[in-house]
Order: sequence, then structure tokens, then C-alpha cells
Amino acid sequence: MAGRAKRVSFPLPAFFMMGGRGLQSFLRGHMRNRPCGTGMTGKGKGMDGMTGMPSGFSPASLSSPSSAPGKRQVTLKSPIDCVGHGLHSGAPARLRLIPAAPGTGIVFRRTDLGFDIPAAFDNVTDTRLCTLLTAPDCPDAHVGTVEHLMAALAAQGIDNLLIEIDGPEVPILDGSAAPFMFLIDCAGIEEQSESRLSIKILKPVRVEVGNAFAELHPAESGFSLSLSIEFDAAAIGRQALTMTMDTDNFRHDLASARTFTMAKEIEAMRAAGLARGGSLDNAIVVDGDQVLNPEGLRMPDEFVRHKLLDVVGDLAMAGHPLIGRFVGHRTGHALNNRLLHALLSDASAWQTVSANTMDWLSAA
Repeated sequence: MAGRAKRVSFPLPAFFMMGGRGLQSFLRGHMRNRPCGTGMTGKGKGMDGMTGMPSGFSPASLSSPSSAPGKRQVTLKSPIDCVGHGLHSGAPARLRLIPAAPGTGIVFRRTDLGFDIPAAFDNVTDTRLCTLLTAPDCPDAHVGTVEHLMAALAAQGIDNLLIEIDGPEVPILDGSAAPFMFLIDCAGIEEQSESRLSIKILKPVRVEVGNAFAELHPAESGFSLSLSIEFDAAAIGRQALTMTMDTDNFRHDLASARTFTMAKEIEAMRAAGLARGGSLDNAIVVDGDQVLNPEGLRMPDEFVRHKLLDVVGDLAMAGHPLIGRFVGHRTGHALNNRLLHALLSDASAWQTVSANTMDWLSAA
């Protein structure tokens, strides 16, 4: 933990519907810094003065190796920073990821308020278009849009981390988990002395609202996810995806999938105090059968992939990796959180087990 943190900063993009160059053209035109692994990963190597993501980052660059251990708890090797702005608040935010001791868990620290907020399912207090955590002892201390970062941490097997943030929302960056995966790759991961525990699902658990549902089912080992979505917009329609969760699958199948919204809903969201920092640089905007982003989609079914990314981030609030099978249809942040409440409030539905034999990360 010694030495200055590496720092990565992101520009403030234009608002929704105003176009924009997109992350890729920004990177091509403005990155003059060395790539990850070239003088950036040693202790004490600062990144002061950086004005954007290190060269070498793109959604397609996420093939760098990651060896998330499966038997022991894991933290980062060194601190790393990034600077961006919130999707909904529009507020500038500096995020610092700091290695933490075994048993700490994932903890957000509002440095401007002086409160710690554990990333726990029962600290989730708002699920309108994002997942928002609130400090148990201070209702005014909260941090929103945590799900993309939480998904990346879960996928890389990070058990213990202090996340310092000087504002109310995690930076949206490009709207996916890819930049967070890149930051973790740059910082490196370190196995710790204590064993990791997992939560094994013992019986089916289901929550539903209307025709939307989310379920957890038992499995002997590992964790798999199956999700279907259905939207009136022809550009999305009905999409479905099933995958086995491990670090490589997340990296290649989910990490670069971006958040999305409907063009017709933007003004209503802003009137509700949401999407103030949204742009075509950090979200897909859909208008009927059209995708308004000039670069189009990163993959044909990017929408269901992003929804599955959100599921991974929301389920990470359980505090330990899950062993079982997730099945969902038209689920969102609220239903994902309700699923964890239903699971963990029923002592007969789960048990903690040693990760030595049953952690999905052991295969990563």
C-alpha cells in the first residue's frame, strides 16, 4: 500500500443526444501515456498529470491475464485512482481503489463526508436505474451506480478493498465494466493469508413482480447465470443469454457491454434528477428500431449482456461468491436485491462453505 496511487482520469462527455466522439476516438486522439505494464505497475509509480485512460485500453484489450485465486482471499497489489463523473448526478468524482486487510470485505468510503459504507445487500436503499448504497449510521451518506465496479471486483475475485470516493456516485466511465477490469489489471491482484468462503444455495429461492422474476437454484459447484429480457423497442426486442461464471467468461462476454436507455425516457429521467451525466459516450440510446450511437453496438446482444453484468454486480452484495444457478426474466436492480434478501433471510436456503473445494473462482 506504500507509494502514490496510479491515477486515471476521464473527460466530461457531452450530454445525451449531443453526439460525441466516443471513447475509442478519444483514446486514439488523446492518449499519450504508456500502456499498462510499461512503468505503471510498480510500487510508488504515480500517474500524476494523466488526462485520460492509459493507452492500451479498449473493450477489445481485455484479454490481459488475470489469475484470481480460488482458495484464499484476494485484494489489490497496489492502489489505483480514476477520475470521471456520475451518470445520474453528473458530478465529478475521484475514485481510489486501496488494498485492504483480510476480512475487510468491499467498503466504500465517502472522503468528503467521513463515512464508510459496506457493500452489503442490506445497505441498498435505492434501485431506480442503479444500485445505491447508504451508510447504516448516516442516511445522507450514500454512493450510487456501484454495480459495474462491483461486477468487475466479483469477476476478478477481489474480496477486500477500500474504495475511496469524494462524491455521491461511482464514475460511469464508458458505461460498462471494462474500464474497471482494466484498472484492476493495472493494479494487480494479491492473494492473502485467510481462506475465502462461498455461499452455497441449498434450495430454490424465487422473487417476482408481474411477469418479471429472479431465481436462485442449487448446484454442486460453480455459478451459472441465465437471463432473458424483453423490450418494446425493436432495436432490443427479446434477447437471452446463458453463461458459466468465471473471470475469463466475464471478461470476454460481459465486461464491455454498456448501460442503455430509451430516447423517449431521457427528459423524464432528468426531471427526476437522474441521467444528468449521461451521454452517447457512456450509454447506448435506443429510439424504436434505431441505436443512436454513431459507433453502433459492440455486440448484437449487448443489451442482455449488460443486464447480466448488472446481475453479477448486484449479487456481489451477498458478500461472498455464490455457488448455484441464477435464472431471471426481465429482472433489474430492485428484483436482484430482493432475491438476496429472500435468500439470506432464510437460513435453510444457504450455507457458507470453504472455497477450497467449491468456489467458482478456483477454475479461473
